[in-house]
Amino acid sequence: MRFAHCVSVAALSAAGALITGHATFAQSAANPVVIPDVIVSTTPVPGAVGIEANKVPSIQNRVSSDDFGEKANYAPSVTQAITQKVPAAIAINVDGSDLSPDLYYRGFDVSRVSGTAQGLAIYQNGVRINEAFGDSVNLDLIPPIAIDHADIYTNNPIFGLNALGGAINFTMKNGFNFHGGDVTVLGGSYGRVNGFMEYGKESGNYSMYFAADGYRDGGYRPFGAQNAERAYLDLGYRSQDSEIHVIGSYGRSLLGVQGTTPTVLVNQQYNSVFTTPQTTNNQAGLAQLTGRFDIAPHWSIASNFYVRQFDQYHVDGNDADVDDCRPGGRGTAVVACLPSDDSPGTAAQRAFINHGQFIPYLGDAFPYGSTARTATHTTSFGTQQQVTNTDKIFGHENYFVLGGSVDTSSTNFSSATTLGQLNSAFQNIESGFPGAGVILQTAGQLGYAPVYIHSQATYYGLFALDTFNITKQLALTAGARFNIANIALNDLSGMSPALNTSNSYNRINPVVGLTYEFAPAFTVYGGYSEANRAPTPLESQCSNPAQPCILETALVSDPPLQQVVSHTFEGGARGLYTLPNEYGSLSYKAGYFHTTSTNDIVNEASPISGQGFFTNVPETLRQGVEFGLIYNKGPFSFYGNYAYVDATYQFSGTFASPNNPMADGDGNIFVRPGDHIPGIPRNIGKLGVEYQFTPRFKAGADTILVGSQYYVGDDANQNPQLPFYYVVNAHASYQLTDHVQIFGLVNNLLNRHYATFGTFYGTDTTGGNVNATLAANAAADTPDARAVTVAQPLSFYGGIKVTF
Repeated sequence: MRFAHCVSVAALSAAGALITGHATFAQSAANPVVIPDVIVSTTPVPGAVGIEANKVPSIQNRVSSDDFGEKANYAPSVTQAITQKVPAAIAINVDGSDLSPDLYYRGFDVSRVSGTAQGLAIYQNGVRINEAFGDSVNLDLIPPIAIDHADIYTNNPIFGLNALGGAINFTMKNGFNFHGGDVTVLGGSYGRVNGFMEYGKESGNYSMYFAADGYRDGGYRPFGAQNAERAYLDLGYRSQDSEIHVIGSYGRSLLGVQGTTPTVLVNQQYNSVFTTPQTTNNQAGLAQLTGRFDIAPHWSIASNFYVRQFDQYHVDGNDADVDDCRPGGRGTAVVACLPSDDSPGTAAQRAFINHGQFIPYLGDAFPYGSTARTATHTTSFGTQQQVTNTDKIFGHENYFVLGGSVDTSSTNFSSATTLGQLNSAFQNIESGFPGAGVILQTAGQLGYAPVYIHSQATYYGLFALDTFNITKQLALTAGARFNIANIALNDLSGMSPALNTSNSYNRINPVVGLTYEFAPAFTVYGGYSEANRAPTPLESQCSNPAQPCILETALVSDPPLQQVVSHTFEGGARGLYTLPNEYGSLSYKAGYFHTTSTNDIVNEASPISGQGFFTNVPETLRQGVEFGLIYNKGPFSFYGNYAYVDATYQFSGTFASPNNPMADGDGNIFVRPGDHIPGIPRNIGKLGVEYQFTPRFKAGADTILVGSQYYVGDDANQNPQLPFYYVVNAHASYQLTDHVQIFGLVNNLLNRHYATFGTFYGTDTTGGNVNATLAANAAADTPDARAVTVAQPLSFYGGIKVTF
């Protein structure tokens, strides 16, 4: 903490001296510095009257529509552009899905993977899209082409539950801010084909905007095919004192993910896969009505009503990893078990035992597998209402908002795990042998257990925020939000009545901050805020170490979890100024953040492979510095971003990590204050350049540099880290005519082989029946327990864009 604080103070002092010096000549130059009149909304309600960005007491991060297109190599995921342009953000491919990687911001994660500790609130046009059942976020359902801009907020609890590390609001295009149309088609490596189109028109008081895209990719690893179809429609009406929009969107994706692969297999073949199938099918539909109405001079109302349907089907093939049936072993308690090697009788006389069902045992050379299937169906609806007043107070400018929200959701969740066989390609097959496809069950719900439940979650919010200009240079912001979360869970199967629970959480979260504009090119800010996250239905019912869950498939009755509360301090400087002698313009931002989270929720591994449980830990800390720089001069543009993120545990305690090579005989490790949270890189850098060589031809390149990180499961930091890596991408385009452009893209230009994510696997559960390499590794004196997700190799794409 002391080191980061010193770095921050030194950096800000240097920036202050530099900017103050430049501001002197900038103001006296022939072309004085003019800071754009950028307006932001400090609440998630769409259409609400905004405030000048320079009055917001936190770092400002906005990603424009252009950034989601060619500058992001037309990436099908919104995470690429955010990674490039936001200093403390990084997209990490955790499970092999390039279409939906995890997005980390200041060490807080937003992920589609159940079991991930989610720490960001995500909105699409003001609609909360953190899925109600587990707070997961499916960013693959947002069409990048339809985004007007994305704002990344910090130090602002007004965005409600889960905004521990901040919030992201994707503001979509409409016919008032986008005119004309375009069609783009591209294709290239690994069978990728991507097409998208958009059209916007304004006619009198009315507007229309429509966008759609389709994406297909065979995947750079076997069984890794992905596809998506997304559409967005906005119909608008605007008069002198009101604006109304009717919005509809639909998204569908099929993600062929493969998860991590043991390093010993990756060393043999870079794109190896370890156990399939692993697929996720997502679908979501949204209907929304928004409105803004001026009800009196300086008074306006903004309203938002929505209904959203989300459906997910997940298939996960794995090693069956059931215990042996020897007397006194765990197998006799869990019921689903295999006979041990020293069981009496021949192989033909022994049997796979599954909850009283005896399945002929096919011998030691037969590798049993399991396939878990889940289905999630959620219907959400809600409303947000906000009143804004911009009257002056005692002659001073003032911005005041008062609002509230109600979001409710109903979820049906079901799951089952069935028996199969792993073939030589680690693919689980559920046919061709006795017992194939039968549902695995266990006694006491210690392992696989069919589940059929219903959850109801209702979130209420009431907020107020005021920004008062004490002087023309000094602005004070203060406010608070009151959150209530009611979560109920009901067992629909009649088999697990202990699942019938109801929990309620509430909290008031304050915010206060100051901004001071020393000069047009130098503004400083500082603030403090709090935010909370209520345990989700998934987490609330999977928190007992003695009864772990297959996180994608099962729930059990558990002790209630506590809500997480974050406490954030941040400060920094920002500005935009023009260099003398027509040397271009330079904008910058520099900041320091310090977020302590009490009762943080983490996911611990169970000794039973593939299972885990949620638990509260006393305290975690995420602190660091972030810097951003943009330079433009004529045909040349450059950006540079850097962040240092120090994410650590601030307590002493025992963690379950049975696959960790350094774990004790009980599969535990001991965490101490200052140990780094795994999976979060401490150093993140981004650089990008673009040059307009001729009026028709331009080219550019960007690189992302990611520092080392501890393998997930190494919370005590006792093993070597996942190494530093970097990747370089390039793009170029040529304007054939005023309406036709051709372009080319190169990803991973240097064809670097590297891993983006690492964890440990159970070397004693894979055996020699499937793969000789794994058998040799398991027999080694010190088996290599590392498993990684490898990145996509060198790939080429080309396309054409037609505008009209």
